[in-house]
Amino acid sequence: MLPIAPTPPHRNRARTDAQPKPSHALLAFPVPGQSFSLCDQSTCYPKTWQEPEASLASVAMDSVKPAALSTSSKRRALATSLCSLACLFLLSAGLLLLAAGSRPFQAVAPQWDRFSKLAQPPTLPLDRGRHGEAVAAPAPDAGSGDPQEEDAGPPAPAPAPSEEGEDEEGCNMFDGKWVRDAAGYPVYEGAECPFLSDQVACRRNGRPDSDYEHWRWQPSGCGGRTRLGGAEALELCRNKRLVFVGDSLNRNMWEPLACILYTAVLDRSRTRIINDAGLEIFRAMDYNCSVEFIWSPFLVKLETKDDRTRALKLDQLPDTMPRTLGADVLVFNTGHWWTHTGKLRAWDHLERDGKMVDMAGEEAFNRALRTWARWVDHNVDRGRTRVFFRSISPEHKSVNGCYNQTSPISNGTVAPWFPKSLVSIVERNIKGMRTPVTYLNITHLSELRIDAHPSVYTVTRDGKPLNMEQRQQPITYADCSHWCLPGLPDTWNVLLLASLMTHPSNVQFLG
Repeated sequence: MLPIAPTPPHRNRARTDAQPKPSHALLAFPVPGQSFSLCDQSTCYPKTWQEPEASLASVAMDSVKPAALSTSSKRRALATSLCSLACLFLLSAGLLLLAAGSRPFQAVAPQWDRFSKLAQPPTLPLDRGRHGEAVAAPAPDAGSGDPQEEDAGPPAPAPAPSEEGEDEEGCNMFDGKWVRDAAGYPVYEGAECPFLSDQVACRRNGRPDSDYEHWRWQPSGCGGRTRLGGAEALELCRNKRLVFVGDSLNRNMWEPLACILYTAVLDRSRTRIINDAGLEIFRAMDYNCSVEFIWSPFLVKLETKDDRTRALKLDQLPDTMPRTLGADVLVFNTGHWWTHTGKLRAWDHLERDGKMVDMAGEEAFNRALRTWARWVDHNVDRGRTRVFFRSISPEHKSVNGCYNQTSPISNGTVAPWFPKSLVSIVERNIKGMRTPVTYLNITHLSELRIDAHPSVYTVTRDGKPLNMEQRQQPITYADCSHWCLPGLPDTWNVLLLASLMTHPSNVQFLG
């Protein structure tokens, strides 16, 4: 029943008798102490309005408010104290780091940096086994710095002190001498590596001597030894992708690295070799390691036209170049094919901006390298990929003919054969790049290895070993450009892996 407005009893009763009012009508609430009537459809009951008592809920809420305010104040006080302690801790830590001279936000060093401090004291017995302990040369500090320091990244970790007491600052991996080490070299057996090219498998082609396999490069002023076993190479390449791009001399470097890794894998069924139209890949599946070679002798595009003419496009990269993206290590080279003349020259004309151009060989070489350098600067992730440019691999022809040579050059000066102006163009372009590029300077140490070429122990264009009559004509048939395997390029790879332990700004240039 609902309350209605109070009226005198006689009037309310008369109204009820005359015209009953529905009980659902709500006119107004009475004030306390005032009389009113509760009516249903037939009867009205007189009542007096009383102020309602406070509900239990409201009482409870009123009692909670002071407690809630007290708890909230305590929480705010506790949060303020904790924030103050945290700020004090961070300030103290910052002051300690500043006092220690450390750099808390320095980029994490690459995985291979942990191998950079390996050194072997001469008094310890050496493991002479094929896959024994390997020690990489210490990181060199000599050489020209990167002209653009803002892109060079964090500085390299300080090298470990030499265990032989030598001055590490004077270490130049590319300056030294060849030391005979028949117990430690070769680092793999050629017969164990089924994918060595016939062209450079000298023992397989009948070369009677093997001394060329037993020489170790000893850098000047560097502690430790420059030998790397297969097990160590596998660990360096774990979860890595290394890509070589260039001519047959870079393939001559890719093959022995693949052989070093292959012969060190215990389960060789867990390896793969892919050879597909200028792309060669070795994979060690259990190590997630990939070593690849991409054929590109000019580093720019060589295109065969519909009329069968060949155009060297100085402003375009080959279609295979994007395959290099995402690699952890890139090793480029070019040079030899630019010096070919006459019938040996690979192009019929030069092109730029889609038009035929006529320019000197050195200018064309420079423009091609500028195209390559710009592409690297704009496309290669400097935070992920280490970039190398391998220097010219020397030939030993004419006065430095390699025929019947069985030992390295130890005395005298080797006559340079490659144009110095082209070497200068390479160095100038590398120095002008934003991307840090390590110059793998193997030219001089390779010039001393007149004994390490296939010479007449190679194959013809048909893939057959030279016969006795052809071997008597070294001027026509001797190969004094490539290198026997196992042999000199194994050292190139040792120095490559050792260079991975240094900062890319430590670039070595030819003197």
